[in-house]
Amino acid sequence: MIRKLLRKVFNYRAAPVSTEPARIPVSQHGIRRDRVSPKAIKVCATLQDRGYQAYIVGGAIRDLLIGHPPKDFDVATSATPEEVRALFRRSRIIGRRFKIVHVVHGLETIEVSTFRAAHTAETDWHGRVLDDNSYGTLAEDAIRRDFTVNALYYDPLTETIVDYHHGVADLQQKTLRVIGEPRARYREDPVRMLRAVRLAAKLGLIIDPAARTPIRDMAILLENVPAARLFDETLKLLMSGNAVRCIGQLREEGLHHGLLPLLDIVLGQPVAERFIWLALENTDARVRADKSVSPSFLFAALLWPEVSRKWKERQAAGESPYPALFDSMDEVLAAQAQRLAITRRIAGDIKELWGLQPRFDKRVGRAPYRLIEHPKFRAAWDFLSLRAQAGGIPEEIATWWNRFAHSKQSEREELLRSVSENGVPTRKRRRSRRKPDSANTPEPLPAS
Repeated sequence: MIRKLLRKVFNYRAAPVSTEPARIPVSQHGIRRDRVSPKAIKVCATLQDRGYQAYIVGGAIRDLLIGHPPKDFDVATSATPEEVRALFRRSRIIGRRFKIVHVVHGLETIEVSTFRAAHTAETDWHGRVLDDNSYGTLAEDAIRRDFTVNALYYDPLTETIVDYHHGVADLQQKTLRVIGEPRARYREDPVRMLRAVRLAAKLGLIIDPAARTPIRDMAILLENVPAARLFDETLKLLMSGNAVRCIGQLREEGLHHGLLPLLDIVLGQPVAERFIWLALENTDARVRADKSVSPSFLFAALLWPEVSRKWKERQAAGESPYPALFDSMDEVLAAQAQRLAITRRIAGDIKELWGLQPRFDKRVGRAPYRLIEHPKFRAAWDFLSLRAQAGGIPEEIATWWNRFAHSKQSEREELLRSVSENGVPTRKRRRSRRKPDSANTPEPLPAS
């Protein structure tokens, strides 16, 4: 009854379920099973041997078609979660809103989901799906997928792709298209708007006008999404290797209000804006080079300009530097937590990174030795270096610390002598001869 009312209110019409998909042979798509995870193949084979349908689905197939190495492999099957769980010893059912099974093979985890029924999910007043554990056919599952390029099913035993919505053709045409009516699909799951931006940036696709037009008007629906889920999706976006393009696209579509509202304050300020873009460019470069990336460092960079601004304001009002900094940190993180539920561990790492920054100002005595021994020194220095590159602090400070950290003891002592107590380089003064004081000059001895 409620679903009927929602469809009437939002003028929603379910698209007809296609029953005649394109079956594309390996001679046309080129994905051979040796490019696919052996563990995923084994899961599919086990399920098929027991009479179930099973396919590798979604992002892995999409990425293989465009030449990107997949990070993981998911399987879709006609078996229920309980039936999947019974077939694999090292497996467990997770999730409440969407039940799925994690099948563990060594260090690899294969995510197995059951085909979803078409439009039987429980929704809230806005149309957001609250419960979706009604199971259906392969054709119904295909229509429940978000984008055509994600509704691709690969049978590793026959090396055939099953394509219900012309996803292969859309990939070839560089187009990101929503399955069904975009407004209805965004109401079901507002995170799909963020996903559209991420996939378009990652894959170099153009968002279909029908899918892009409603986004700005519907961005407000992100307020109904749990903060923890928004954090997960934002993390994927920022760690995609295309964070610069993603953030730019988010601002164009007005979606950043639901994720990083502080960006409006920061962007437009030359030093702050340059600092953020440098941090994003650095992250993208590391992801593309397959190097490790710290979520803590990235969120610390995105939020630092606002922390820095509030810190300066508090000090100008008479607060001591350290209390002013920690109060500013708490205020900014509390404001951001209303939109993104940054995990406690990551928030702790962020605060530690910020809290180390004032210690770089003290370059006298034993303080520098204690700082370079800190476990987070390297990350804190990287952060300091970004601040210097953006013009927030003198380059000389970051250079000095880098030299100090990598020098021998004698060189370190010389570096310490090169700065005064305020951290300002001292000038070498020429030693002048002291003139004798006439009052203390001894009288000449009398001649004998």
